[in-house]
Amino acid sequence: MLTLLAKHARYDLTLRCKGDTDVDFHHSVEDIGIVLGSAFAEAVGNAVGVARYGDITLPMDETLVLAAVDISGRGWLELDLDIGSKKVGDFDTELVREFFLAFTRKAGITLHLRKLAGTNAHHIIEGAFKAFARALAKATAVDARLDGEIPSTKGVI
Repeated sequence: MLTLLAKHARYDLTLRCKGDTDVDFHHSVEDIGIVLGSAFAEAVGNAVGVARYGDITLPMDETLVLAAVDISGRGWLELDLDIGSKKVGDFDTELVREFFLAFTRKAGITLHLRKLAGTNAHHIIEGAFKAFARALAKATAVDARLDGEIPSTKGVI
């Protein structure tokens, strides 16, 4: 899923994680979300010149996922995916929420992810990561109309 995130956001991502996966994947997934969210916040900085908002409704086979992002400086997650399965392979699907929660808190972004259609648990998760990546790419795209301004009436994100 992280490969999908990097590919669809057009971000360069190299990641290594050594965790207590012999117990479960919880801490590793959460820690990866924290680290990537922190790196994102550092890369975006004060958000000068970026679009700030991005959204997409992404179809993938029987699945349809809506993602909307605001680089707001405030970490918030609204997640309604109804994955329908507790596991995909060895992966606990409840960890999808943990990843996005950790990322949004550390990145200081608002993220809405909603499944509009879908039955296959793997497709729902894959669609969520692709949609998130595409919305994030739109939000971080340079908007030439801003001419180096911070995209906020308050002058700060």
